[in-house]
Amino acid sequence: MTSELRVVIADDSALLRSGVAHLLTDEGMTIVAEAGDPDALLDAVATHRPDLAIIDVRLPPSYTSEGIHAALELRRRYPQVALLVLSQYVEEQSASELLASSPRGVGYLLKDRVTDVEEFVETVRRVAGGGTALDPEVVAQLVVAGRSPGRKRLDRLSPREIDVLALMAEGLSNGAIARRLYITERAVEKHIRSLFPKLDLPPGEQEHHRRVLAVLHYLEATAGGSTVKTEDRAQ
Repeated sequence: MTSELRVVIADDSALLRSGVAHLLTDEGMTIVAEAGDPDALLDAVATHRPDLAIIDVRLPPSYTSEGIHAALELRRRYPQVALLVLSQYVEEQSASELLASSPRGVGYLLKDRVTDVEEFVETVRRVAGGGTALDPEVVAQLVVAGRSPGRKRLDRLSPREIDVLALMAEGLSNGAIARRLYITERAVEKHIRSLFPKLDLPPGEQEHHRRVLAVLHYLEATAGGSTVKTEDRAQ
């Protein structure tokens, strides 16, 4: 997919669009269209049917949530198109709505945190391939702000298992999770093996598939506003 990835970029800043387009073109991707407003974005996707649309949350005319509304409309019309949303701030409602529509092929990143070019390119590819990518701050706010009763399976997890699952949702490998939590990789593997049955994920499935299903459970629950146990996270 690396050399064939077709991308639409939507941002009101021509300079930012050009910079992202140049970066992704250098990585072998094809920028099929650029858009500066929601209507142009919808037209571009309808015309080109890209693999991925990269969308700024705040687009004209009001620069509030037009981008997320356009993303939701794209998900309704073209569910096969992956969506990577960029935002200046964590907008909890926007993230929740987008993830609730379907967490497959969805990313939500804060612009100020997109400083590592290699990591950003890897995120683009992962989301385009049907994976998920959430900024750590987005994950934290979705977890803390939850309110609804769709929480029972996540409530079975220990605080440390929640930590591990949240980092899995960010797309981190076991090694990266271990470094982030200052624990061993073996400990990460133990927590992952433990959380699978608590989420009712059958042992017959391949581990990669069970990881995807676990992340989907997590994203669907947090996007729906469920509360998970976040107390005593240092355990």
